[in-house]
Amino acid sequence: MITNLFSIFDPSTSVTNSFNWLSMLVCFLFFPTTFWVINNRNLRVFKKIFNYIYSEFKPLISKNPQTLLIILTLFIFVIINNVPGLLPYIFTSTRHISITLTIALPLWLAIIIYGWFFNTSNLLIHLIPNGTPTILIPFIVVIETIRNIIRPLTLAIRLAANIIAGHLLITLLTSATPVTPLLGLPLIFSAQIALASLEVAVAFIQAYVFSVLITLYAAERIS
Repeated sequence: MITNLFSIFDPSTSVTNSFNWLSMLVCFLFFPTTFWVINNRNLRVFKKIFNYIYSEFKPLISKNPQTLLIILTLFIFVIINNVPGLLPYIFTSTRHISITLTIALPLWLAIIIYGWFFNTSNLLIHLIPNGTPTILIPFIVVIETIRNIIRPLTLAIRLAANIIAGHLLITLLTSATPVTPLLGLPLIFSAQIALASLEVAVAFIQAYVFSVLITLYAAERIS
């Protein structure tokens, strides 16, 4: 049971070459075609999403708003991998820490390197919060340093764990359907529909949370 349950997170396939990771590139097959149709429905939706996220994030990083281009791209990339992964037989790459850490670590390193080279004083100021007693300054510096170091790991684990949790619940409900009494099937089906709807919301929320945390980390180093 445990092997079957967690086999849904196995990125390998039965063929010689694994094609599961190619699910991350599916968007490149569909996105170019949307730009051939002027003012089409999909393009309007993405424009509204871009404008909303841009308006939400711009006050956080007003000195370098061009940085938001990377963050908006990251937001759309995470959504594109989260939402289709709820469909059967589609691999969700963002539930693997190897992918989420690959996204979070380079961005975090870029932010840290930029802060040390171009905004060193601001970087050091954030190690000591205002009002910290003098005797506690060494301990606070150590704690803040550790907190900064583990940020990419917490970002990666947060995104992967939330996606995994929902997929596990859906898998558990689906595996319980064949042994459920006939009278209990409506309850199981209702729970599955509710959980699937919740997972769609979680896919968008986790992309938003991941992006806003990256924005906050960048704002600390750039502002």
